[in-house]
Amino acid sequence: MSAQLPLIPIGPTRPSAVKPSGACPSAVEPSGAHLSAARQATLARRIRWFVAATIAYNVIEAIVAISAGTVASSTALIGFGLDSVVEVASAAAVAWQFTGADHERRESRERAALRVIAVSFFALAGYVGSESVRALLNAHRPDHSTVGLILAALSLAVMPVLSTAQRRAGRELGSVSAVADSKQTLLCTYLSAVLLVGLAVNSLFGWWWADPAAALVIAAVAVKEGREAWRGDTCCA
Repeated sequence: MSAQLPLIPIGPTRPSAVKPSGACPSAVEPSGAHLSAARQATLARRIRWFVAATIAYNVIEAIVAISAGTVASSTALIGFGLDSVVEVASAAAVAWQFTGADHERRESRERAALRVIAVSFFALAGYVGSESVRALLNAHRPDHSTVGLILAALSLAVMPVLSTAQRRAGRELGSVSAVADSKQTLLCTYLSAVLLVGLAVNSLFGWWWADPAAALVIAAVAVKEGREAWRGDTCCA
């Protein structure tokens, strides 16, 4: 008895939905084109609102932090204020991207927005890193800053909310730059905690080196985030 011939499917076959080995399950999809036009418009409008809120908060945060840091001679507080300036530049780049009238135009602006975000990170890291090293070598002792402590605590509460909301909308829309900007906002949360610890330790125990050490942490994290933004890498963000 002859062997049964294998069945051969006729017509186009659907590609496998299995992801390649090593793929990051939480990576941002390359495009939101699978969404309806109405949903894309809603998400884009939502991201614009989050970006506007981020810009408004960070303008105030930058002015207060840099002013208080100058008064207290705190490298960490000044670096935190400069990070707020970077966040404004980052959010403005994303806002420019989402002024595009359609999804295709927004996608074409994605790379430029990511470059602006990355360069902003690198500029922040270069300045804060050099100032931190200088403060450590000169054994510079910053003063106590009540304003800085309050600002750090407030940012620690506000920034996670803005970051989470924008990241969700950016992931659904498939916008790498929106997610990258939300990571910059999340970075502000971590830096707020670092700043709060540095200022508190200096105020309570007189450990002057905690301030420039906190600033060095800010610089190191900024380099990492800048590299990821330059590569367009938001995997597992």
